Amino acid sequence: MEALICKEPGTFEYISNKAVPLIEPGRAILKIKRIGICGTDLHAFKGTQPFFSYPRVLGHELAADLIAADGADGFVPGEAVTFIPYFNCGKCIACRNAKPNCCADIKVCGVHIDGGMVEYLSVPSYSLVKSQGLGYDELALVEPLAIGAHGVRGAQVKPGEFVLVIGAGPIGMGTMEFARIAGANVIALDINDQRLQFCKDRLKVSHTINGSTEDALSRLKEITNNDMPTVIIDATGSQKAINNALQYLAHGGRFVLIGLQKEVISFSHPEFHKRETTLMSSRNATREDFEHVIDSMQKGLVDPTAYITHRVKFGGLKEVFGTWLDPQTGVIKAMVEMD
Repeated sequence: MEALICKEPGTFEYISNKAVPLIEPGRAILKIKRIGICGTDLHAFKGTQPFFSYPRVLGHELAADLIAADGADGFVPGEAVTFIPYFNCGKCIACRNAKPNCCADIKVCGVHIDGGMVEYLSVPSYSLVKSQGLGYDELALVEPLAIGAHGVRGAQVKPGEFVLVIGAGPIGMGTMEFARIAGANVIALDINDQRLQFCKDRLKVSHTINGSTEDALSRLKEITNNDMPTVIIDATGSQKAINNALQYLAHGGRFVLIGLQKEVISFSHPEFHKRETTLMSSRNATREDFEHVIDSMQKGLVDPTAYITHRVKFGGLKEVFGTWLDPQTGVIKAMVEMD
């Protein structure tokens, strides 16, 4: 079968001699139909993704047809599925405490192990997720939206409070959507006017701030009547953005890091302390988050297809992938079609 391998940062290579996986106990075989391209894939291509080694087959935002499965009660060959791409050990302290998303021995598909830029993929049967009538495009977008849903759930967002989401990429946009669904007043902060306009027009975000052309601190005081946001969620993975964000947080507020970068984060201890700040990371997502996303799609609370700005057939992916690193392309979510 054909696969696309990231040999090293900046280099993709198609191979056609990769073996089609065989059914094994506790495993399922998927025929990949859609691959969503996310920040993890782009960072891996750039060489800036933590927890990464090369060569690697990328891809974990997937929609597929189920070919065969062992130990997957309720699933039948031929049905459309997606899957939870964070494979956990089931034994460590995190797994025993119902936090498989941060398993001590986690293997994220397309990061720690080879992913879905292939024709067929073997995954643990326990990771399968039913389509519940969603199409391939929608199914491929469940996982990235679940990342934002998980961060919002961890922040315990309450109706009526101001939530500042820093970073208007796909993960940040999904975070905004689920903060809105939770009843929050959402504020988007980014430095890209095109993406901020998308948040206004397509996601109905009431307040946007361009951090490069506006005084973010003054604007936040104005929007919140000097209270400041009680929740800040970073979806940039930018060291500068993370280190700078504490000044925007209300006293008693929660600061949640979805974005990930390689360097040390630092901020003033007195500023952190006087706010009695709650600082937490948000890693991956759980089945509960996947189910919440699917339910929200079914109810029309989220339109996942609005995120898709670029499409490409699998055979043309190598040629265009690098261009998506350039903000001028206007890519929000690129979708790869395997049909």
